[in-house]
Amino acid sequence: MGFQGGRGWGPQSQQSGRSGYAGGRGPQRGGVAPQQQYTVPTEYQGRGRGGGAPPQQPPAAAAAYESGSRGRARVGGGRGVEPVSSGGPPSKPLSSDLHQATQASYAAGGTPHRVPSEASSSRQAAESLTQQLQKVSIQQEVPPSQAIQPVAPSSKSMRFPLRPGKGVTGKKCIVKANHFFAELPDKDLHQYDVSINPEVTSRGVNRAVMEQLVKLYRESHLGKRLPAYDGRKSLYTAGPLPFISKEFMITLIDEDDGTGAPRREREFKVVIKLAARADLHHLGLFLQGRQADAPQEALQVLDIVLRELPTTRYCPVGRSFYSPDLGRRQPLGEGLESWRGFYQSIRPTQMGLSLNIDMSSTAFIEPLPVIDFVTQLLNRDVSSRPLSDADRVKIKKALRGVKVEVTHRGNMRRKYRISGLTSQATRELTFPVDDRGTMKSVVEYFYETYGFVIQHSQWPCLQVGNQQRPNYLPMEVCKIVEGQRYSKRLNERQITALLKVTCQRPHERELDIMQTVHHNAYHEDPYAKEFGIKISEKLASVEARILPAPWLKYHDTGREKDCLPQVGQWNMMNKKMVNGGTVNNWICINFSRGVQESVARGFCQELAQMCYISGMAFNPEPVLPPITARPDQVERVLKTRFHDAMTKLQPQGKELDLLIVILPDNNGSLYGDLKRICETDLGLVSQCCLHKHVYRMSKQYLANVALKINVKVGGRNTVLVDAISRRIPLVSDRPTIIFGADVTHPHPGEDSSPSIAAVVASQDWPEITKYAGLVCAQAHRQELIQDLYKTWQDPVRGTVSGGMIKELLISFRRATGQKPQRIIFYRDGVSEGQFYQVLLYELDAIRKACASLEPNYQPPVTFVVVQKRHHTRLFANNHNDRNAVDKSGNILPGTVVDSKICHPTEFDFYLCSHAGIQVKWEFLCCLLGICSIWFLLWF
Repeated sequence: MGFQGGRGWGPQSQQSGRSGYAGGRGPQRGGVAPQQQYTVPTEYQGRGRGGGAPPQQPPAAAAAYESGSRGRARVGGGRGVEPVSSGGPPSKPLSSDLHQATQASYAAGGTPHRVPSEASSSRQAAESLTQQLQKVSIQQEVPPSQAIQPVAPSSKSMRFPLRPGKGVTGKKCIVKANHFFAELPDKDLHQYDVSINPEVTSRGVNRAVMEQLVKLYRESHLGKRLPAYDGRKSLYTAGPLPFISKEFMITLIDEDDGTGAPRREREFKVVIKLAARADLHHLGLFLQGRQADAPQEALQVLDIVLRELPTTRYCPVGRSFYSPDLGRRQPLGEGLESWRGFYQSIRPTQMGLSLNIDMSSTAFIEPLPVIDFVTQLLNRDVSSRPLSDADRVKIKKALRGVKVEVTHRGNMRRKYRISGLTSQATRELTFPVDDRGTMKSVVEYFYETYGFVIQHSQWPCLQVGNQQRPNYLPMEVCKIVEGQRYSKRLNERQITALLKVTCQRPHERELDIMQTVHHNAYHEDPYAKEFGIKISEKLASVEARILPAPWLKYHDTGREKDCLPQVGQWNMMNKKMVNGGTVNNWICINFSRGVQESVARGFCQELAQMCYISGMAFNPEPVLPPITARPDQVERVLKTRFHDAMTKLQPQGKELDLLIVILPDNNGSLYGDLKRICETDLGLVSQCCLHKHVYRMSKQYLANVALKINVKVGGRNTVLVDAISRRIPLVSDRPTIIFGADVTHPHPGEDSSPSIAAVVASQDWPEITKYAGLVCAQAHRQELIQDLYKTWQDPVRGTVSGGMIKELLISFRRATGQKPQRIIFYRDGVSEGQFYQVLLYELDAIRKACASLEPNYQPPVTFVVVQKRHHTRLFANNHNDRNAVDKSGNILPGTVVDSKICHPTEFDFYLCSHAGIQVKWEFLCCLLGICSIWFLLWF
């Protein structure tokens, strides 16, 4: 069912409406470039991303978790209406008068749901996929010269389209935003290049040098100016300095260590040279909408000025500042703790300059004695038994790069950075003390020199310094220096603890933001005063609209044939799936030792009954009875059980439709291993359920799992009434395909792992509810999706084209009997600095994929960049107005903001597409899924 390479659409399916792919079982690959891609269900099993039920357990997260809404979207590609989000009930699009007024070619469609899968034989496909994945180490078979090369972005060759107008659909209301008006200064800003010799990599040292320079020469040589410094190469002043270039000699003296020893002095030569003037006039024109390009230099100067004072007070991390004084420290386990902080960024908006302030939390290493840190890390009494090899590896991984200070020399707290652990125990370590090679043990040295008796001599020493001249420090004389952010991956318990700290009710978050602004006292900031920057202390008041929720269609045999979601929520009571799938043959494997076979059997019966009640054709009896297996034998058990089931089914010409799996709550890599084997080796649809849910067996959980299973086996849960009645503007009028794309990057510290790109596309029309998905591995931390379109040389057919876009377009044609006449492409995870690059590169790939199918085939493309990790937070104007908030205190789903805090000229908006859900003690606070979206229309 995959394309056969070359040009053209390939054979067309005669069964219009049947999807031409087998989601979850692997597509027939045909002549696709022989590597990297396979079809997977874009489900949400408590890990990863996708539509469906709320996560069963917290997904893996980076070390910093910015609480509250984690989304902001920018769109490349269309002048049209707001898109509908499928994470909650989609909001209806803007009224047709706006579409007509703008002559838009954007269609309001949902973000990708799960991949439906049909019951079709795909054993050969699975075997082929296994062979492909074995080649994915991850080496590209396409020569680099034949791959699409990034196009250098040019603002002259391409401009984002202007805002065509403001939306009018929906109920008008007022919301508050965490944006604070910043008055544009009337100053003559100058930029100076700074050179410090000898060069140092530490911004802290650079800042200490410049601080001393300003202290010594502000009155005499700097014209009484108070400059702002970026910690690297640039210095900014409000007005010119009395020189074009000048050289200074600065001496830094270390603090007195209390031992009477001479203090270390370091001398630096600093050269300050005029570089340029920052033009605030053009910034004013840009804010008034009279200039298209944002003067980034002027914005950068103002941002640096407002960061100068917080940088001296707090610990800066990116655009955020953290301190133990900004909120309670909370232990996260294994030697980590959470610090509270705030995010700060100056942004151009329709109301002028805006200072965006938000609360955030992240993980820091606790400033513990190293012995105590290791005790927490290993979670046991470390003196009870010797360290194992696994213990040593864990300790080394956790401590490498961490800065420590020694505690055995009184007030002299010299700092070192850990490079590793010694392979020998402390009592076995010796080192030369003179040129004759006289050796002395570390234990003797510390006793004779400092009178310090080492208690844990069986432990390894910390190794500091370089490999050529290593220094050894016993763990018990070292303490971790405060203020070191933990940038590696958190485990699930730590993520849960961090979520518990960061989740707040919206009104509490609003109060914290206001307190932060008052505490920062921008009106007293000497740097803000110097540069003439005035910051309002009031939240921005913004006009908003609440879009009406759409009607959802269910099966006519249910008691409720359609449904209008209320405050972003609805359930399956009295409803049946609009298109129920079929599961005739299934098996269950239990990998959780705490679940007895009788419990597993009862759970499966209840789940099968729920699937049947919900509208599926589900055989209540499994092919084989449930079995219990050990997690470390997952591959052998899966393949053996699959073989046993197929031995029973194949003589009857039947296939195995579904595998139900019960997993332990903390299952490590088991989930990933299981999915890999099912998807790439067996070609088998699987549904995982956690131990805790199996025992609770709640009706709501079973109904959610039934919805997931139905989609995986090719059914539809619901469709929009407006879709089947052909009333969605710019989607229903002509065959439209909706893509969703994202790239997932390895966690910090995983330097060799590839990035994974995923693309899904709708496979039905006009319903637009079924999605097929493709994934591919690409270069480490590469954001551009490399395999959207590509060509390679075939020894028989010559130059052959392929890629994910082409394959999904062909799949749509085979499933619907029509070729797409409009493309809507949702792109997640693109930062503002990558807009042009990603748009130019990936839009070019889409165009080439279309042209490779048919001469002059160039359907209009709407490229939509959706950003979730922004820091804009919207609050109800009155938190006590029950008609303005949901039960968690969040603004109502469907709330749209397209004025005041949005871009001065370009087409963007914020959309709250989901209701804030309450999970146990967590309130997923303030605006789950708020999106600001930028549109660009390309024909």
